[in-house]
Amino acid sequence: MSPFPPLRIAILVASDSVSNGTAQDTSGKSAAERMKAMGHEVVELAVVPDEVEVIRKKLLRWCDEVQVDLVLTSGGTGLSPRDVTPEATLAVIERKVPGIAEALRAHGQKKTPTAILSRAVAGTRGSTLIVNLPGSRAGVEESLDVLAPLLPHIFATMRGEKH
Repeated sequence: MSPFPPLRIAILVASDSVSNGTAQDTSGKSAAERMKAMGHEVVELAVVPDEVEVIRKKLLRWCDEVQVDLVLTSGGTGLSPRDVTPEATLAVIERKVPGIAEALRAHGQKKTPTAILSRAVAGTRGSTLIVNLPGSRAGVEESLDVLAPLLPHIFATMRGEKH
């Protein structure tokens, strides 16, 4: 496997309360700090309301126009009627990678039993990987504990290297 180059990353926080200013973003900022500390470039961190079409358009722009390597979403993966991030993601991805979301749920369940209720998904669109993460700072950090060590292998195989 060739050396692992820094990734270009976009982070999307899907939250009505953060987008309308009644709450502060901690999960997206935490993800950005973590990715930067690993040497990656965070090209954009955006906050949007829990609206399928708004989320979908942002994901499409980042995948097709900006062509980031990785999109991390935070929030909107639960069971409330306004949790629509998985639906928006499924409308964008071309190939599902269910093992990622399964691993994140399994790891999250060790500390938070309700983590299994997450509807988060992961998949690829072109050369971009999209991964839905929980909406809490702790959930994001625990999920990145699982995802981060996999990134070199994920992107080597996505780039056609042998595995």
